[in-house]
Amino acid sequence: MANNISGAGNIQDFTLNSAEGGNSVDISATVVDYRYYESVLSNAYTSTVTIVETGNGGEGKGILDSLPIRGGESANITIGDNYGETISAPLYVNKVRDGIPGTQKDIYFVDFSSAEHFYNQESRIVERYEGKIADHVETILKEKLNITGELDIDDTSLEYNFHGNNRKAFYTCTWLASKAVPAEGVGDAAGFLFFQTRDGMHFKSIDNLFGQGEPVKKFSYNNTGNPVEGKEGQIISYTIESDTEVHKNMNLGTYNNRTKYFDFMAMDYKVVDYNIEEQKGGTKNAAQEADFTSKQFTQKPTRMLELIHDIGTNPKGTGNKQLDNWKEDITARNFKAEETLAQSLMRYNQLFTVKTNILIPGDFKIKAGDLVECDFPEMDSGNPTNENKQTGGVYMVAHVCHKITQNDCLTSLGLIRDSYGKKGGF
Repeated sequence: MANNISGAGNIQDFTLNSAEGGNSVDISATVVDYRYYESVLSNAYTSTVTIVETGNGGEGKGILDSLPIRGGESANITIGDNYGETISAPLYVNKVRDGIPGTQKDIYFVDFSSAEHFYNQESRIVERYEGKIADHVETILKEKLNITGELDIDDTSLEYNFHGNNRKAFYTCTWLASKAVPAEGVGDAAGFLFFQTRDGMHFKSIDNLFGQGEPVKKFSYNNTGNPVEGKEGQIISYTIESDTEVHKNMNLGTYNNRTKYFDFMAMDYKVVDYNIEEQKGGTKNAAQEADFTSKQFTQKPTRMLELIHDIGTNPKGTGNKQLDNWKEDITARNFKAEETLAQSLMRYNQLFTVKTNILIPGDFKIKAGDLVECDFPEMDSGNPTNENKQTGGVYMVAHVCHKITQNDCLTSLGLIRDSYGKKGGF
């Protein structure tokens, strides 16, 4: 970390409030490490704090007993980076763990979660829903989790009727994400992600996430510790978690799979083959279509799937109207699985094929689901020279961790994409 490029950041406010009310304590002086997490694979944002205290709770007592902390306490937390960006998200105590007690000093960790993480445990979906999936998600979030703010939900095509079957809200919305197709994209753009950031709840098409336009920031790595001219941010270090794993992808059927759809009403079945070479996939901001392995290993199905069509189930309406709708077409399918199932399943597998982790000076502007542009060097006899046109380009932020210690302010990003190459224009 040459030239202290990480900076120090600052904790502007860290107040814990008693669950019973009437008692609050500022613990910012006891915090030695604070980490805030978001992920496109997580239904809630979380954070973890490391506390070292010597009786700051009053009358020489520790905070755990003087507040006291028993779980569910709210926290007012505001942290800032060196760019003037702040994070101030409502958080609640989930767990106190790994304590190292002493007579003069206590060290322990406190895990926090968003309120929705707890509300979800109280929710149960027992109603019947009919219509578009985007409408189902909006209704569930507003009625079951009492979310009153604006929701970031992409419109969907294809209607799907279902019963809640006593499932929880987060589970149901994540399950619906695997069945969702953008309003315009039936057959080649299936796959949604359901996640939470400090901005709120998101139900987003994978294609739309990659099609957001300009990246929120551009980063470069040059292994010198000095800023790169023309770039907004500097990469302190990076690792390539995975570039491709052919055997694993073949096992998942990422390149080629076959699905048998059974229609027991007609006593018939249909075979649908999925081949990655025939899809329109590929990150919209990459220079080339998704192309991960030799065609020698993509010509035959490597995974077999089977599905029974839900014919005659959940027709629209209630009572006699529902019966009349069923009589109009007794062969109608509740879900167009042939147009979405295999494509959606493989889109998720394909999306996480290229994974890169970067460490940058703390930049709290960046959230899960954002796009960033990264430049990595080519190597010539062990020395960085020109930009690598294959590994460089636009990535989506899958995971983010903002970290503040007494000496450093850092951001760790887990980046993903499904294609190689840097496209012109960014």
